Amino acid sequence: MKAALIQSFGSPDVISIGEMTVRDPQPDEVVVRVEAAGINPLDVKIVAGYLQQVFPVDFPYVPGTDFSGVVDVVGAQVTHLQPGDRVFGRSMPNAGGAFAQSIVIAAADLCVIPATMSFEQAASVPTAFGTARQALFDIGHLRHGQRVLIHAAAGGVGSMAIQQARLAGAYVIGTASGANVDMVKDLGADEVIDYRTQDFSKLSGIDLVLDSLGGETLEKSWSVLRAGGRVASLVEFDIAGRNGMIGESVFFASATPYLPEAVRQFQEGQLQIVTDSVFPLEETRAALEKVATGHARGKVSIRTRN
Repeated sequence: MKAALIQSFGSPDVISIGEMTVRDPQPDEVVVRVEAAGINPLDVKIVAGYLQQVFPVDFPYVPGTDFSGVVDVVGAQVTHLQPGDRVFGRSMPNAGGAFAQSIVIAAADLCVIPATMSFEQAASVPTAFGTARQALFDIGHLRHGQRVLIHAAAGGVGSMAIQQARLAGAYVIGTASGANVDMVKDLGADEVIDYRTQDFSKLSGIDLVLDSLGGETLEKSWSVLRAGGRVASLVEFDIAGRNGMIGESVFFASATPYLPEAVRQFQEGQLQIVTDSVFPLEETRAALEKVATGHARGKVSIRTRN
C-alpha cells in the first residue's frame, strides 16, 4: 500500500510517499481500506516532534489519526463488522497510520457510517467532534441557558463546538475572521466577533470559554468570565484557575464514545461538517502546511485513493 511517512521529525517537508506492508489483524482487529483521512493540528505537532514526550513514535512513522474507509479483513473474534462495511474511527496518536491506503485497528474503535455521509465528511469527524464534546460538556460542564465563548469558531473543533453548544441550549458567541462570520452564524452562533476588528474582552458574564489559541487570547479570556466561570483550553496543558475561576486543559484521548452521537446528529440533520479542502495522498505535505497556517475553514482532509 501507499502511505505518507516520515523518517525523522521536522516541517511537513519531511513527508515522503512510500510503499508499506499491511500486517495481518489480531483476532479483535480489522483491516480498513482507507478512503479519506482528516488532518488535525495535532498531526502537524507530532510530525514536528513537539509531542515526543507525550506520544512517542517509532520511525518510519505514518502520521494521522482520523480516517474513514471500508472494512477489508476482519479478525477471527470480530462479529459486529464484516467486509464491505463503511466505517470511521480514530487511532491513537503514537500509532498513527491514517495517512495511508490501509490501517489495522481494533474493531471496537470503529463505527459504521451512513450511506449519506461521504468518506471525506466521516474522516473529518472523530477528533474535532469528540474534542468539542469533551471540552464543552465533560470539562466545561456547559448547561442549557449558559453563555459560552468559542474561539476560532470557524476551525475544525470550533465549527463542531458551535453546533454542539447550540444544541445544548446555550447562548453561543464565536470569534472568527470577517470572511467567516456568516458561516459561523449559519452554524448556530448567536453572536460572532470579528477578532480582527472587534475586542472580545469587552464581553462579560461568560460561563465557559473554549480556548484553542492560548497566549494573549487566553490571557484576555479570563476577564470575560463570571465569578466561578471556566476556561477549557486545548493548547495550555499547565493552565490553572485564578480569582475563583476554573481553568482546565482538554487532553483528548478517545473518539470512540462520541462517534455514535455524531452519526445520530448527522442523520437527523443537526450536524454540518465543514470541509475546507481535500488533497490527494501525494500532496500530504501541502495539506499539512494548510493546517499549520491555523486558518483552515473547517477541516482539511486527504483522499488516499484516486
